[in-house]
Amino acid sequence: MKEKELADLADRFRGMLRLAVFVSRRLDGDLELSTTQVSILTMCGGDGLRMGVIAENLGVRVPSATEQVSRLERAGLLERRADPRDARAVVVRRTDAGDRAAADANRRRTARMVDVLETLEPAELEALRTALPVMDKINERLHTISNPKEHIE
Repeated sequence: MKEKELADLADRFRGMLRLAVFVSRRLDGDLELSTTQVSILTMCGGDGLRMGVIAENLGVRVPSATEQVSRLERAGLLERRADPRDARAVVVRRTDAGDRAAADANRRRTARMVDVLETLEPAELEALRTALPVMDKINERLHTISNPKEHIE
């Protein structure tokens, strides 16, 4: 594929991703939590994350991420704990209530997506199924580019 074709494809793909974010925000409109808050809850499962990583994942500065985390912490959905790998650092992780809130929000998002997918033809659904591994590969490569420290061998 020629460079111009690749650039056009990249531009179209980026536009689709941007639109997906906007649509996701609109779909979350009736939730008690904002799209950003649901994203934070989703990413802070398991062992949790440091505030800097949360900010990087959201594409915001640490103070903005800290403000959102503090709101979720006051709501009892997140907690801050000492990082077991570095006692000087703190990790943010979900509480049990946060686990339930994240699961509920993501169930709603999935249900809305199912409603949309049900409007597609079988061939369109198959095309989507075929494209998903390619999209996973693109996401992994983008993650590697945006988080080079995680991939140093």
